Amino acid sequence: MTTDSTLTPEQILSAAEDVLRRFGPAKATVVDIARTLGVSHGSVYRHFPSKAALREAVTQRWLDQAHHRLAAITVERGPAPERLHRWLATLFAAKRRKALDDPEMFATYMTLVNETSSTVEAHIDTLVAQVATILQDGIHQGEFRPTHVGTAARAVFQATAHFHDPAHAAEWSSPRAESDFEGVWALLLSGLRAP
Repeated sequence: MTTDSTLTPEQILSAAEDVLRRFGPAKATVVDIARTLGVSHGSVYRHFPSKAALREAVTQRWLDQAHHRLAAITVERGPAPERLHRWLATLFAAKRRKALDDPEMFATYMTLVNETSSTVEAHIDTLVAQVATILQDGIHQGEFRPTHVGTAARAVFQATAHFHDPAHAAEWSSPRAESDFEGVWALLLSGLRAP
């Protein structure tokens, strides 16, 4: 049992994920989360001022789980084409793992995404900025052709949407998913390569 004085936002978010997984976003309440933690619902509200703020924080936490691995790839040194391929493959693997290994939470995530579009937009902006960093490195290395990095990064992100946009999650378990990904990658790389 948690006490009000030791309660942390991280504990609340973990409990919220558990409650959302069990009851779904339509039925989960702050009272359910507080009950799971053994505290009053007022204790939860001291950390999150509203149910909407709590749901947004859960969504942000879920999205951020992929950021750490991707951010590490972004700042590595080495050939940009290899890093970009690994970055895209890591994003695809993370999204697919979430969809296939935790379908209840993934369904909840899909509901929450529709409620928290500004959180999702910020997430996408972060990811596109990471792609832009790798592309810029590739231009400096002479691996990629000079281009407007921001436009190219968004184009790469959109061109690979089939492999990270949750709207395509049902197709990620296809036996062709990996070869389709590699086919798109090969096409992208040929367009990015310096002449």
